Amino acid sequence: QVQLVESGGGLVQPGDSLRLSCTASGRTVSSYTMGWFRQASGKERDFVAMISRNGGFIRYADSVKGRFTIARENAKNTAYLQMESLKPEDTAVYYCAASSYAIATARARYDYWGQGNQVTVSS
Repeated sequence: QVQLVESGGGLVQPGDSLRLSCTASGRTVSSYTMGWFRQASGKERDFVAMISRNGGFIRYADSVKGRFTIARENAKNTAYLQMESLKPEDTAVYYCAASSYAIATARARYDYWGQGNQVTVSS
């Protein structure tokens, strides 16, 4: 079992930056591929980014490529999502998740989920 807790969300203005953190307890996060998803109000939960167990493989959704950076520190049992040049359309609840698959962009491939963290981008 893995418990995931996100932090770092909040209200920012367009163009601002924000970093989300996801800290795991239970089994070590190094055993899992880590991913970030987001769900805007009234919409499906969509893939944002993933990073493989050793950090050697990373993938982003087209909508965030070049603006968001996913990273992990296995020694701290933590994954991160650095978000730059935020836009109003980035407003959503952001979820971190852990997968036993080596590569996982589909929601169904993730076994454990955090509680979600609201990010609001508004002027």
